[in-house]
Amino acid sequence: MKRPLLEALQAARAAKHPTALVTDLNDGRQTLIATQVAGGEPQGDLPLTAMQRTAVEAAVLADRSGPLGEDANLFVHVYNPPLRLVVVGAVHISQALVPMAQLAGYEVLVVDPRKAWANSERFPAVELVDGWPDEALRGLAPDHRTAVVVLTHDPKLDDPALGVALRSPVFYIGALGSRKTHAGRLNRLRDDGLDDSALARIHGPIGLAIGARSPAEIAIAILAQMTQVLHGATPLVKETPLGSDAAAAQ
Repeated sequence: MKRPLLEALQAARAAKHPTALVTDLNDGRQTLIATQVAGGEPQGDLPLTAMQRTAVEAAVLADRSGPLGEDANLFVHVYNPPLRLVVVGAVHISQALVPMAQLAGYEVLVVDPRKAWANSERFPAVELVDGWPDEALRGLAPDHRTAVVVLTHDPKLDDPALGVALRSPVFYIGALGSRKTHAGRLNRLRDDGLDDSALARIHGPIGLAIGARSPAEIAIAILAQMTQVLHGATPLVKETPLGSDAAAAQ
């Protein structure tokens, strides 16, 4: 790899921009594409067609390195930033979910303006954001590698966060609460201008239906559902919400 291209790759990774390096295996020519940089113009000496650019973007979205489309002579190496989980609400479920998600490779942030809940004693080794959830989420600029989980069970905190998440490309949105709680939440979000197609992105009540009751069990159900959505997996059994068990366990 030529030095200017290496420096550009290092800079893109430091800035946590999803980036792809395309190499012609025949002659070694390369092109670097940082997909979220303004303009996203390729750098390097390997020209790509519009169809090949589309294939690169698909590879980045799928987080999959390998041959570029049907052209075995071109290899795309995807450099994505870590998956990110934004947890709104420094509650008991969050205390269990945070280390599980970190173990699964997520960069985790906990957002809660209530400092009595969001503190380093309850959440060691995790970044805490004490701003109002909607303002904090806008500042975090959630992308397609971000999951947002709202767990406060307080509309004043959850609803603004959901409004921002639903207007972003995050891959997963989950909200704690019973069916009744979720129905009321959807009505409030409709009043905020969100349509049913947007609201259908919310997994609520949250988590896979595994009979979870304790905070740790609910955290397992949430992380399992995030994993299922991330990889586009089809449920083995018909999924039903956790229902009021999740809300009661908070």
